[in-house]
Amino acid sequence: MQHSASRQNVRRLCSALAYPFCHNSQLSHSMVQQTSSLRPRRLWILPLIAVGMAVVLAGWWWLQQSAPKASPWLSVPVTRQNIADTVQATGTIRAAKLVNVGTQATGQVQALHVRVGDRVQAGELIAEIDATTQNNTLRDEIASQQSIMAQQKARQAALDYARQNLKRQQSMYAKDAGSLAELQAAQNALAAAEAELRINATQLQQAAIKIETARANLGYTRIVAPMAGTVVALITEEGQTVNSAMSTPTIVKLAQLDTVLIEAQISEADVTRLKPGMPAYFTLLGDPHTRYPTELHSVDLIPADQVRESSSAGPAPTSQGGAIYYNGRLHADNTAGTLRVAMTAQVVITVAGLNNVLVVPAAALGTRAADGRYAVRVLEEGRKGEELIHKKVRIGLNNRVYAQVLEGLQEGEQVVVGKVQTDQDMTAWTGSDAGAAP
Repeated sequence: MQHSASRQNVRRLCSALAYPFCHNSQLSHSMVQQTSSLRPRRLWILPLIAVGMAVVLAGWWWLQQSAPKASPWLSVPVTRQNIADTVQATGTIRAAKLVNVGTQATGQVQALHVRVGDRVQAGELIAEIDATTQNNTLRDEIASQQSIMAQQKARQAALDYARQNLKRQQSMYAKDAGSLAELQAAQNALAAAEAELRINATQLQQAAIKIETARANLGYTRIVAPMAGTVVALITEEGQTVNSAMSTPTIVKLAQLDTVLIEAQISEADVTRLKPGMPAYFTLLGDPHTRYPTELHSVDLIPADQVRESSSAGPAPTSQGGAIYYNGRLHADNTAGTLRVAMTAQVVITVAGLNNVLVVPAAALGTRAADGRYAVRVLEEGRKGEELIHKKVRIGLNNRVYAQVLEGLQEGEQVVVGKVQTDQDMTAWTGSDAGAAP
């Protein structure tokens, strides 16, 4: 009865939990009996699983213990390569020669014969200014000269008459036919005629000078190129009136662009290392991969912001506490016309250079000793793996990125340039204070 009541209670519970298989009490009882019979047969699998897991864990532990520890040092090999000590500066491209072509004439610009970009030769006509006033002045001066020349003929005739009269008076006075007063009057008349002729000669010289001035002023109305070059700017337009009495008006700007000038701003920290003739190159902001070869021509003796007219005591500083730069001047060929005025140039000047030499990164160099050698840390393979060794190295050319090795290292050796772990980790790895910098 108790067993029957229990089965009824199980049926009610299964029915409440909505398990379908519990609706058949006979099926449920048989499944329970089957599960009870399988349990003893599955117990032998558990020890096998435990043994397999132990084997896997033991293998993982052995691999971890036998694997080499990662080096805490960052190293690079000693290699052969080209090395150069350079000075870098930012510069601006200028025309080798830039001329403001103006005029000394006053008037209206009647014709302009050039445009921006035109190439002109020396003496080629650029513009013309109304020459009416200058032509009239020249004609007036020529007329004045002709008038003076006519006066010269009259005064020459008066001089001839004075000479003849003096001879006659001298002859009459010698024969007591004339008086002394008449002789003296003839002498004075001759002296006056000679003076008048000398004045006339001076007036002719003045007239010739005035004519030359008038012709020069007339020539100023024709503006010609003072040199061969390229027109880079038109300042005055055709039809515009210019007045040279106030200032010299500029008509066009003419530049020589076949050769350009690069003005590079060189820091005072580098200027003492540079000398004229050092090889250099520059690149453009728009074309950083093309190098334009050149060489250093000169370096200004005073800073760039002080290149101005000053007293004999020297130029006064324009700023205080700021960086000081000197203009270095370089020339470059521009027959292709690629370079333009006011472009920015990145200039690199080579102070010294060597090819195919042993080099190490400058970061690998330690303290410099009294004998001039540097301490360098080198990684070598030892019995217990990598070992850290300190060596003394003699250095040649050093551009603060790479340094030339003169002695103390061989090609391929691994030099330490840094560390990848903390000091505590390195102490645990080496078991000593080998991680300290030399």
